[in-house]
Amino acid sequence: MAQIKPLNAELQKLAIDELGEVPARIADDLQALKLWIQAEPHLRARTDDQFLIQFLRGCKYSLERAKEKIDLFYSLKTKYPSMFGSIDVDDVKFRTIHNLGCYIALPKPLNENGPRIVVFRFNYNAAEYSIDDVFLPGAAMHEVMIYNDPYACINGIIYLVDFELASGSHFLQMTPNFCMKLLSFLEKSMPYRVKHIYYLNTSPAAQQFLKALLLFFSEKLKQRITILGQDKKEWTQHIPAAYLPRDFGGENSSCEEAAQEYNKIWDSYKEYFKENSQYGTDEKLRQGQPLDLDGLFGVGGSFRKLAVD
Repeated sequence: MAQIKPLNAELQKLAIDELGEVPARIADDLQALKLWIQAEPHLRARTDDQFLIQFLRGCKYSLERAKEKIDLFYSLKTKYPSMFGSIDVDDVKFRTIHNLGCYIALPKPLNENGPRIVVFRFNYNAAEYSIDDVFLPGAAMHEVMIYNDPYACINGIIYLVDFELASGSHFLQMTPNFCMKLLSFLEKSMPYRVKHIYYLNTSPAAQQFLKALLLFFSEKLKQRITILGQDKKEWTQHIPAAYLPRDFGGENSSCEEAAQEYNKIWDSYKEYFKENSQYGTDEKLRQGQPLDLDGLFGVGGSFRKLAVD
């Protein structure tokens, strides 16, 4: 029997109806992934059932797409450790950045049983921290969600990106190369559906930046993006106030409080992240066509369009 956490009745129905889950077939699907991992000499991946089932769910039970995501997930962690790699959750810098509440999941999902809501804010000192430093806890948080967030796993994630404190220094950190790595991580390696991205408090400078960035998004992803200004009443037409953080005039905790509460989760996953150092890829051992991550992100950091499933 597969060792996976049970879903509540509503989420299980969604997994069956929307993701193509067949409970009687789960054990066979998981075994197929495990056999594939064992047969790939370049890949050292987790094989616990809870980890693997989310890649199946996130790919609507397409075994080939799940394989591609797992491979890219570990390839990115190996190639770009400063952004996606192994972490020490007790590291002072890691906790300091996390406690700023720059990148945090809010406690209540949309409509209580819908997508998880994740906030990103530019409330960090760009002279002190790089964008990779700030994103590292966010990448780790997405990994933890595989195990502890059934709402993200089944219903996907809504992102709220707040530009209120974004400065020229922050924009300079968001190079095309960084943006493409971020998109590749979220869309091509993580086993979640990006339900929508809301850009909030966008100044004319932020809108110019986003206008340039969106040129390289696929049409499908563009349809999931909404750019909003500073009118919080307009925000609530998209996300009810009950599910916005108090920082945005809502009732769904505050980013700082949510970050402080999340420290309990980091504490409970210390051993998990210590184990992560043994996983990754070795391109010298890859059979067949090599994975060209540099080519994916473009020579010199130029953009290449990513397709969205």
